[in-house]
Amino acid sequence: MILGIDVGGTHTDAALIDGCRVVKKAKVPTDNDSILLSLLEVTKEIIDNSVIPLLERVVLSTTISTNAIVQNKIERVGMLISSGPGVSFDSLNVCPDTHFLSGSINHRGKEMETLNAEEAKRALAHLTSSGIKNIGIVGKFSIRNPKHEFELMELARNQADHVTIGHNMSGRLNFPRRISTTFLNEAVWRIYREFVHNVSDFISRRGVNVPIYILKADGGVMELSGSAEFPVQTILSGPAASIMGIMATTRCKTDSFALDIGGTTTDISVFAEGVPLLEPFGVTIENKKTLIRGLRTRSIGVGGDSVVRMEKGALAIGPDREGPAAGLGGLFPTPTDAMIVLGLTTIGDFQKACNALAPLAESLCCGVKDAAMKIYTETCRKIASASVEFLNEINDAPVYTIHEMLDNRKLEPENLFAVGGPAREMAGEIARLLKTEFDIPCDPQIPVNYEIANAIGAALSRTTAELTVLADTERRLLTIAEEGSQSPIPATFTLAQTAGVCRERLRARMVNTDNFNVEPEIEIVESQEFNIVDEFYTVGRNIRVKGQIKPGIIKECR
Repeated sequence: MILGIDVGGTHTDAALIDGCRVVKKAKVPTDNDSILLSLLEVTKEIIDNSVIPLLERVVLSTTISTNAIVQNKIERVGMLISSGPGVSFDSLNVCPDTHFLSGSINHRGKEMETLNAEEAKRALAHLTSSGIKNIGIVGKFSIRNPKHEFELMELARNQADHVTIGHNMSGRLNFPRRISTTFLNEAVWRIYREFVHNVSDFISRRGVNVPIYILKADGGVMELSGSAEFPVQTILSGPAASIMGIMATTRCKTDSFALDIGGTTTDISVFAEGVPLLEPFGVTIENKKTLIRGLRTRSIGVGGDSVVRMEKGALAIGPDREGPAAGLGGLFPTPTDAMIVLGLTTIGDFQKACNALAPLAESLCCGVKDAAMKIYTETCRKIASASVEFLNEINDAPVYTIHEMLDNRKLEPENLFAVGGPAREMAGEIARLLKTEFDIPCDPQIPVNYEIANAIGAALSRTTAELTVLADTERRLLTIAEEGSQSPIPATFTLAQTAGVCRERLRARMVNTDNFNVEPEIEIVESQEFNIVDEFYTVGRNIRVKGQIKPGIIKECR
């Protein structure tokens, strides 16, 4: 059995899966002040002493890193950056506590200028005197040679509570994105570490002794204990869970919209012939561009519990949520109240919902039921409009899926898959508006267990990883950037051998993870080599190979 838990902004969902069947499911309100209480409540409903010995693994998706960044509940971070010559400091100044240091390594990994240890010590002393205990270290070409990053880490080790070094974040070359990724990883490290500790302790106290995983932005999972060093990998975990849930619970084979309609937000994604899209360069959060590989999604502040008010004589829906719908004990009118009044759902108190909508009806000069219809339609229209805007943005640029880039491919959605609490009530109206107002006919489809699809997606996602291997045959050196390792190679080392090392290391990462007889889908996504010329003679080759284990599901649950 597999236990999947999705900690959303409004609800925490859980699914217990045996084989290809959901045998138990639960949904409880999320306590955003104590995620552990939410985990306690949801697991109480779904597992008991008879289930615990049958569990094979537990997988969570969480909003803790995302929320910390979006709500600016992050720590101060001291950044030590070795940029080398020819780079404007202004373009790299990711936070006020950034120090630029001398020393440089060139694009081939050769040290051109040694690190100035005294300068680095002065910078660290300044950060320490400011009370900063979280340090990020990034060198421009550290992915080719991490020497300077290692030297700075040794200097910072005794002065900092934690240090993140840039080459461990990604093997890709984009220097500004690597700086932002390193900064965000360190900014959420402490709050996420506490989360990992508490979850591990909680699971242990429940008597569960199985691997625990966390869902990443790319729709793959990583071990919870290991994720404590790389919390930034878990940003946008929630939207990834909904995409994986749709993959697991439907037979999507066409271009399609996929919506996860929650209480606070709606997450929008688009599938190309049944395959999710990928951010080609890395996800962006709070205007910070990162190197975190992630599924391509768009979140809007419209959900079933969005506050509805009048602004300048018109209905305004969201983006704020102030508790549940009035019909469920809340204080403010919401789209859920409109659906209660219209009889689209049987939950909640009809009279309380009517009372909440009455002032809006008066402002709109209509009856309560007419006001409810206006709120319901406008809510669906906002989601449909945002979906079309997202689709147009995708079609204006090359389309990247989790498998490949699609050349000259315009997506034309034929289906609308909807999951989340209000999905059944809203999908048909959203599809109608897509057809009548945007000329995009879509067939609305609601998967079985749609209300806890995110938990199913988290439970059934497989491990993913990305690795960059560099071979310099002149220096006779092989570098694996993400692992910070270097090893000798012969001068005759080839592109094929480099790709072989990449595949072997990726396969090794799968050991003791997905024990479900699933062969990892490993692909080489980048492969290039060029001659190294010195005084008109070829003295070696520079080889670069990047591989990945594709996102996917370990089994289907329909």
